[in-house]
Amino acid sequence: MTTAGDEHPSFEEFVAARGPRLLRVAWLLTGDAHLAEDLMQTVLAKVWPKWRRIAAENPEAYVRKALVNTHASWWQRRWRGEIPHEHDRIPDRSTGTGDPFDAVDLERSLSLVVRRLPPRQRTVVVLRYFEQLSIQETAHVMGCRPGTVKSQAAKALATLRAELAVEHGTWERRVPHGNGA
Repeated sequence: MTTAGDEHPSFEEFVAARGPRLLRVAWLLTGDAHLAEDLMQTVLAKVWPKWRRIAAENPEAYVRKALVNTHASWWQRRWRGEIPHEHDRIPDRSTGTGDPFDAVDLERSLSLVVRRLPPRQRTVVVLRYFEQLSIQETAHVMGCRPGTVKSQAAKALATLRAELAVEHGTWERRVPHGNGA
């Protein structure tokens, strides 16, 4: 709890208020609910002993960066020999009847395509377009230069456009265009 002389939230208050959003970031990074929970728990366990110092600065940015860094370290260690894709297949369907489920199909397809992106590109997409961070903020969180964010975003968006165009025809127009800005 926040004490009278302390204007910063307690660790418990922070987790209660910002935890769901940060868990969503973890899920977008991992593409798996259980891994997202593990990632979030790992990061919160690392942050808790340092909470007084972190709370005085920008705790959400700190935890977000810790999520990205921890996920990157997991990905670098993880074996990636076989990746089953059969469950990712979306059945063929007819085109253009104004189906009310088109938005759901697009969201599912986008989620699957984002999960197949290389980790750095996925991280850029999550931070830039889901978390709506600026190029500079994304570069700071990822520990890289703004040019890297732009190039990774451009590659990721090109992949998203191409794969969604194949699966959904005209839907590629909904994926942001530009140089990653």
